[in-house]
Amino acid sequence: MHPNKMKAKLLAGRPAFGLSVMIPSPQVVEMAGRLGFDWVLIDCEHGPIGPESLELMIMAAEVSQIVPIVRPKTKAADDILSVMDRGAMGVQVPHVNTAAEARQVVEAVKYHPLGRRGLAAGTRPAHYGFGLTMADYVQQANRETLVCVQLEEAEALRNIDQIIQVAGVDVFFIGPSDLSQSLGYPGQPDAPEVQAAIDQALATIAAAGKLSGSTGGTEAVLDYRAKGCLYLYTHLQKLLASATADFMAAIKT
Repeated sequence: MHPNKMKAKLLAGRPAFGLSVMIPSPQVVEMAGRLGFDWVLIDCEHGPIGPESLELMIMAAEVSQIVPIVRPKTKAADDILSVMDRGAMGVQVPHVNTAAEARQVVEAVKYHPLGRRGLAAGTRPAHYGFGLTMADYVQQANRETLVCVQLEEAEALRNIDQIIQVAGVDVFFIGPSDLSQSLGYPGQPDAPEVQAAIDQALATIAAAGKLSGSTGGTEAVLDYRAKGCLYLYTHLQKLLASATADFMAAIKT
């Protein structure tokens, strides 16, 4: 397993910037690496990416030296195992609302003694069993894999004090879109009530000495960075829209 340069950056207190991709395209992932992103979020929750496409996208990430983090379809252990066995260097797991659910995520990502992830010979992240012992692979995987849980419902914020104490979680991610819906302002993450809840959650995470993350366009990412987030990304669609707007404005003047 390759060293997780993005996780090392976060643990050193430095921001890591990613790009979310929800369409099955190894080429887009490869371009993201060539363009200088630290990591890519391959989104299997909201996009049509299946296991075969996912594996190719992870291969493209490795070729372009960008760290592949995957959002599985659900927080179920089987869905987490599926993406980890394709070679994901970590997961960003949606809708984690309790400390018990956060512990279950850690157990699904990590091998014994840190977790209960199913261990199989010959998987891709274990180099197919070539030139790497299973024992060495387990140690590497437990050390290098990243666990990020998404706190994106009112229930999660009510339980945040307990969730952030769960051992093995590296990043606590505040999901602005689903949180806006859960708080009664669907599609309005900038609503004052939603922003107040996000600010309080980020302050709680920071006070506990934990790593936080969030997402958005340029202004949102800058704002979250100013509030202490290190795990940050934008979306492919937002980049295309922004670049297109700049291009069209330039050529039509």
